[in-house]
Order: sequence, then structure tokens, then C-alpha cells
Amino acid sequence: MTANSGLDTALTPLAFLGRAARIHPTATAVVDGPRRWTYAEFADRATRLAALLRTRGVSRGDRVGVLAPNSAEALLAQFAVPLAGGAVVALNTRLAPAEIAYIADHAGFEVLIADAELLAGLGDEVPPSLRCILVAPDADGTQPDPSRFGSKAEALEEELELASPTPLPWAVEDEDSVIAVNYTSGTTGRPKGVMYTHRGAYLNSLGEIVTQALDSDSRYLWTLPMFHCNGWCTGWALTGAMGTHVCLRAVRGDDIWRLFEEEGVNRLAGAPAVLTTIADDPAARPTEGIRMITAGAPPSPTILRRFEELGIDVTQVYGLTETYGPYTECVPQPEWAELDPEERAALKSRQGVSMIHADTVRVVERTAPGEGHLVDVPADGVTMGEVVMSGNGVMKGYFRDEEATATAFAGGWFHSGDLGVMHPDGYVQLLDRAKDVVVSGGENISTIEVEQAVVSHPDVVDCAVVSMPDEKWGERPKAYVVVRPGSTLDEAGVIEHCRTKIARYKVPGAVELTEALPRTSTGKVRKNELRDAAWAGWEKRIN
Repeated sequence: MTANSGLDTALTPLAFLGRAARIHPTATAVVDGPRRWTYAEFADRATRLAALLRTRGVSRGDRVGVLAPNSAEALLAQFAVPLAGGAVVALNTRLAPAEIAYIADHAGFEVLIADAELLAGLGDEVPPSLRCILVAPDADGTQPDPSRFGSKAEALEEELELASPTPLPWAVEDEDSVIAVNYTSGTTGRPKGVMYTHRGAYLNSLGEIVTQALDSDSRYLWTLPMFHCNGWCTGWALTGAMGTHVCLRAVRGDDIWRLFEEEGVNRLAGAPAVLTTIADDPAARPTEGIRMITAGAPPSPTILRRFEELGIDVTQVYGLTETYGPYTECVPQPEWAELDPEERAALKSRQGVSMIHADTVRVVERTAPGEGHLVDVPADGVTMGEVVMSGNGVMKGYFRDEEATATAFAGGWFHSGDLGVMHPDGYVQLLDRAKDVVVSGGENISTIEVEQAVVSHPDVVDCAVVSMPDEKWGERPKAYVVVRPGSTLDEAGVIEHCRTKIARYKVPGAVELTEALPRTSTGKVRKNELRDAAWAGWEKRIN
């Protein structure tokens, strides 16, 4: 929709920063190590960076790359780039140089805002298409010398001082224009660019404000990567709520507990792996007033019970890059408070119902793409189907990939590729990714169910389950397990424990102890790598 009158204003999260700077100009907006920005300073820097980008040739619709850790500059770019008329392409900081080069070429950006250390990691593989690199300050606020990165590199801090501070309108003409392009992990092929619109970002931000209970007293710790789904839109959302952003460049348990105390952090988000990092740190102790959102993989009831003991409220949300991050939330029901902790944790580990800004989530019978009418599975908590979504919480489409877009929206709904069940109370529960289900002797086995059985053992720190070949049954579950240091738990002990928790046909056919699981930067286990290892030497995957 294009705005055409004062009564028909295009929606954009840019308006959040303009409003915060007017209402709370002296309030602390950003904390990044020793640096502190007020909302007036935040808005001024965004204005200057937008003006700088325009002088470097960024015009309406152009993409701008951002390669930075959770930092003040990564947050700044989420406002400054669209303020200049461009679209943010936040790059996964753990990608290999060749992967970054592919995204730079596909997205077609020629300007990059980069952290010096990450830029140095590219070595000689800096994308040749770049004509301008703005090098961001280090963690202590000092400005690195850009000359070591060649003639295209400039010192961001120095250029901002020279840039125009003339106010720009915190508005857009077309709310359906693209504000960001987020690239998927690409574990099953080339990464795809997911397009977010100003309207979608605005509405999803409002959903985050409600779900995370954000307000001006919120002090949000950035344990979630800012590059992942634009931080689930939380960078825009928290600014809209006029809270304080506390940047954390690397997730460490001791730093998190220190910032709980020193900065009064009371909000954060992250994958279940982050929950484990927090709970297992020696500094962990009962606390109060902290709310956390978790997603990326279904959390086990075991870790949720542990957080209840710590006094940290955890809400499970679920979504994908294609849904701006979270789309559903597990809204607690009053009667759950009367249940014993184990029953309550099991209910809280479900993915729940659509968030306030979203439309509808369904679980439908799996059909080939384009087969037409979608049929809902019975809401019995047993019948498995594919999770599909629609509405304001869903992407515009894939950048420069009409075929993939058409496939994703077959039947008029976005197909997640995730398998789950619909419970009688209307709550969705994930059981697996379609490619991760183990089909053993004709029976579908949820790897999530097996993983939760494994991690219920007190000596298990982490676990991932994939399929492995089996001459008789076709395939069986195999568990990769990380145990606590000093534990005597062995493979046989894991299997015996599982026999007390799940049906025998679901028990892992093999267990492999490992020091750590391979994970993406957003905390998801790289199951494709584990699956490749489990099937090594076999010419054909039975599943």
C-alpha cells in the first residue's frame, strides 16, 4: 500500500526511533561495552549514517550489507539503511568468505558496513563488487585504521562526524517496499533471500512488544544474533517500547550473569543452547524479574524446569526466517499453575498459538506442492501434518527467486516444512522437520521426542538425534550426546535411560558421545552433518 493522505500513513518501524527521540531524548537507548547512547544520540547517528549512505550512492531499493556482531553499529544499521531508502542485508557472522561472496553477489549490494575483525577474516576474499566499505569501531569504541583494508575502506566513526545531521522523515511512501533481505541458512542448498517489508516489520515488531512484554523499563540483553531475522524484529520493537538495548558480542554464561547484575537486564531471547549456557554457568543462582523468549528448536521440559528453579520466566515461540522470526507463542493458561512442574514444563514446551500480529497457523495433510486444497489434520495431538501459516507475519517472498516463492506459497499458505500436531486446545506442537523424521519399519519417529527423552537424564548436557541405516528396519534413530564433565554416563546408560521414557522402537539404535554438537550461529544443530556421518559408506539413503 502506498500512503496517499494524512489519514492513510504507510507503516514503518522507522517511526519508532523518531518517536523515542522526541519523547525520551535523554533516556539510555544503547549500551555497548563502555559506550552509551541516548535516544537523541541514537537518532542523530541514524540520520547521519543515512545521509552518509546516500552520498555513497545508496538510493531507493538498494541493498546494503552489514557484517557485524551484536553491536551498536549493527543496531544502528537497521534504522539508518532504510532511512536512506535501502534494504538491510545482515550477514551471518559465521559464514565462510565464499558464502558471504555468494550472498553479496545475489543480493547485489555494493556498500558494506563491517566490523574490522570480521572483515579481516575474509582475507583476500572480500567481494570484488563492493565499492565502499565502512569500517565500524571496535568493542571499546576505538576506530580501526581502515587503510589496511584497501582504498575502498573508510572509517565509519570519522565519516559520521562529517555527515549531514539534517533530519530526514522517519517515514516511507510505500509500506510494501522491502526493508530487509535475510538469507536462510542454506543447509539443503543455496541460501535464499527472504524479503521483509516495512509493513511486515512494523506489525511483527508490535507483536514482539506484546509477547516479550517490552516497555520503557525493559533492559534487553542481545544474546540473540542481530543478524538473525533482524533479531526477530526486536531491534525495532524495543526501540518502539523505548527500552534499553544492551549489546553482547559473544554469548558467555559469566558475562550474561554479570550483565543481569550490572545493567539490570530483565529481558533476553535465544535458542535452547543459550538457555543451557545460562543454567550451567557456575554463577547461576535464583533470581527474579527476568523474562526470556526461546526458539530455534523446541526446548526440552528438563531445561524449562531448571529455569523455573532459577526464577526466570521462559516463553516458547516458534517461527522461521520466512515469518520474520516468531509467529506463534505458547501462551500460558491459568490452570497450568496448579500442575506439577513436569506436566507444566511439557505444556510450555509446545509451540502454541499464533501471536497477536499473525493470522492463522494450521497443521495440514502433507501433499505434493501445488496439489490444491489443504486439509487440516484432526486436532487430536497425535495425527502428524505440515505446519502452514498466512497473514501479516509472513514474508513478501524470496528475492530474485519466483519459483521458490511459488512453491513456498502453494495453496495460498506458506509451507514451513515442519511437521507437527494440533492439540485439542488449539496449541501446535512440532515433532520434526520433514527431512528429520526417522521412518523405522514403517513407523514415523519424532527425533525431538527421542532427544527430549535423552536430555531428561541429569548428566546429559546436549543431544541431537538423526536417522542411521538399519538392515532390518530400514533406519533407526542415532543419538549424538554431550555429557557433563566428570560424568560416568556411557552409551549403554543412555539407551537404558531411554527405555524408561519412550517406546522401545523409538529408543536409539546407537549412541555416540561427543564433546560438542555442530551448530549454526542461531543455535540450530547442523543435523545434515550428523546425518552424513551416520550414513557414511551407504550409497542410498533409505529415508
